[in-house]
Amino acid sequence: MITVVGTGTGAPLPPDATAALAGAALVVGARRHLAAARLPEGAEQVVLGPLAPALDTIERYVEKDGRVVVLASGDPGFFGIVRALAERFGAERLAVSPGVSSVATAFARLGLPWDDAVVVSAHGRDLRTALNVCRSHPKVAVLTGPGSGPAELGAALAYRAAERVLVVASALGDPGHERVERVTPAEAAARDWGTAVSVVLCLDESRALTPVRTVAGPPPGPAPWALHESEFAHRDSMISKFEVRALALARLGPRLGELIWDVGAGSGSVAVECARFGAAVTAVEMTHDGVDRIRANAAAHGVDVQVVHGAAPTVLSDLDDPDAVFIGGGGRELPAIVTVCARRARRAVVVAMAALDRVPAARGALTAAGFDCEGVLLQSSRLAPLPGDVTRLAATNPVFLLWGVRPPARTEGVPQ
Repeated sequence: MITVVGTGTGAPLPPDATAALAGAALVVGARRHLAAARLPEGAEQVVLGPLAPALDTIERYVEKDGRVVVLASGDPGFFGIVRALAERFGAERLAVSPGVSSVATAFARLGLPWDDAVVVSAHGRDLRTALNVCRSHPKVAVLTGPGSGPAELGAALAYRAAERVLVVASALGDPGHERVERVTPAEAAARDWGTAVSVVLCLDESRALTPVRTVAGPPPGPAPWALHESEFAHRDSMISKFEVRALALARLGPRLGELIWDVGAGSGSVAVECARFGAAVTAVEMTHDGVDRIRANAAAHGVDVQVVHGAAPTVLSDLDDPDAVFIGGGGRELPAIVTVCARRARRAVVVAMAALDRVPAARGALTAAGFDCEGVLLQSSRLAPLPGDVTRLAATNPVFLLWGVRPPARTEGVPQ
């Protein structure tokens, strides 16, 4: 067996670590864990750094039935070494004694429940996913690492979600050095936080306390979706009809950790629906009253949508690269807008058009960017009452929906 001991966030090792270490032939852990442990005489020590060499050493001892103990911070089954050990040696060969994770400790310091929090790791990973989750969810814990710490997260959030509060928890469990500090994203960006950061919490304090939940983590998804137009404030029926929106959402595939653009957003119905699926959303709208309407619709549905006032494609150059884009407006600039969006989108672009003569140019822009392109003309008739307790079919205006999907084999040169 490989015994894995979670040390929690405290400096001294937990009592069960001492018992586990007795008779160990190999002890693996961070330098501070090894220094704090009473190691058996003659036991080999491996300081955790690159994981592969440590796993190779463990394998040699496992093959000889030597007793192995791995000391790990926090809860080693929570974004920890248990995953790598189980993949290499099998879960049945592990005896895991968990400690309290840094995430649980940080929320405890604030007196906040965290069964509704989203936990995302930026340790050794691109900060992009963590940033998008922080933009879309009101309660997020970010496990940080070099190049993806409070300063980098704060700089990315400063103009995208400046109202968020960042709680930087450092040296948790160390009575002499523990710090839990509340800062704005701009304040976080301006500081050198050193190497002692344990976890960063990103909070929208107006939504930090949610009703009692039965399922932990982010909400499982909206129910229902493709909402009726009456669920949104709009002007003169200038809104994507729910039949069109349903297919557009299916082709966009918005999900937690991604960024969606809604260009020519109008009422923002598509933006709001994408945000309800957990995606971070930027809505681009050129009219002042449209901007106000989008913000009102986002607030009414309890989601956070970044609204950019300006005309596409000009304003798009200042935005982060999206995973998918919905284009619901553009007029004569539509071909140029589709071209820019197709160059920037990582996965898909969906275009809704009422004017059929704009379809060829939009399709050409998508195919020129290497997208696989499909489309459909949507025509629907809704049940409508007539006098005498009878019903007729009322036709809605036809809309051409075009979508392009970037083939996985042709992602060279796409921003990562």
